[in-house]
Amino acid sequence: MFNYIARRLLLIIPTLFGIMLINFIIVQAAPGGPVEKTLAQLQGLDSDLQSRMGGSAAEAMNATSNSSESSYRGAQGLDPELVKQIEKLYGFDKPAPERFWEMISNYMVFDFGDSFFRDQSVVDLVIEKLPVSISLGLWSTLIIYLISIPLGIRKAVKDGTHFDVWSSSVIIVGNAIPGFLFAVLLIVVFAGGSYLDWFPLRGLTSPEFDQMSWPEKAMDYAWHMVLPITANVIGGFATLTMLTKNSFMDEINKQYVVTAKAKGLEQSKVLYGHVFRNAMLIVIAGMPSALITLFFTGSLLIEVIFSLDGLGLLGFEAAINRDYPVMFGTLYVFTLLGLILKLVSDITYVLVDPRIDFESREG
Repeated sequence: MFNYIARRLLLIIPTLFGIMLINFIIVQAAPGGPVEKTLAQLQGLDSDLQSRMGGSAAEAMNATSNSSESSYRGAQGLDPELVKQIEKLYGFDKPAPERFWEMISNYMVFDFGDSFFRDQSVVDLVIEKLPVSISLGLWSTLIIYLISIPLGIRKAVKDGTHFDVWSSSVIIVGNAIPGFLFAVLLIVVFAGGSYLDWFPLRGLTSPEFDQMSWPEKAMDYAWHMVLPITANVIGGFATLTMLTKNSFMDEINKQYVVTAKAKGLEQSKVLYGHVFRNAMLIVIAGMPSALITLFFTGSLLIEVIFSLDGLGLLGFEAAINRDYPVMFGTLYVFTLLGLILKLVSDITYVLVDPRIDFESREG
């Protein structure tokens, strides 16, 4: 197993490099960018940008050259020296291959640079937004698995009964309603929209959070998280429940289960001693992707609706504003985490079922 883990760790390097290269090429080919955005804002006499560029920016704008030609559509009428200054500010005065290699070299030592438009380092931004995403992702994932796995097992055992029918109806409804739409419904009903005013409308904590005692802080935090987590869970438990049920149904109908029952073993021993280990493999396989999705991307609209400033919202705003350091920095970190979690998933396979041997398969 050690050799397999070592090979997988080494494979992470070219995989990560390839993902970053493909995304870098796509972003370079896409229209627009930080230079174009800055030029457009300068054309609108954005005082904040001019202060960032220095005192020469205003002078350069007054010395416009209508005869100048530039590859940037928004550069018409601007002094070529100002355009070059903006390119240098964002590192676009270098060829694309050189910029990519410099970016990868810095990322290898976890130096992600500074945001183009927020005047903060990427690391500080991620650390600042991380508590929100961890809160939503961790609790949502935990609750989803605590609900879905027992419910899926119960549905498999009671297949075709009234319990299976009505629970399937609830699952279908939950799967049909998008999480963000359910979030709006929760706000209208429970957050002072039109009916009850039981929960806060926005934020992760109350304004007076710092003055509270530890028990009060815990209660305040839980009070604020009830509605966003509920909206996340509704959108995520249906798929996992049906996956668990179908996986157990497939195993229950196999010959070894029939043989175990014929020997007189109790249903609980057959279910949890024989079926559970095999049926849970496919559920475990989807855990890394579920974690990454719920932690960093799946809660984007939930964050917006409940005014929770997390990593999902940060990534969305970075893409809209062409904030490349934030875009590529978060992409690098999340991809690396995803690859590592995939390896953890394979190791968990072996822990759940020791009969699985990845090394012999590769050999």
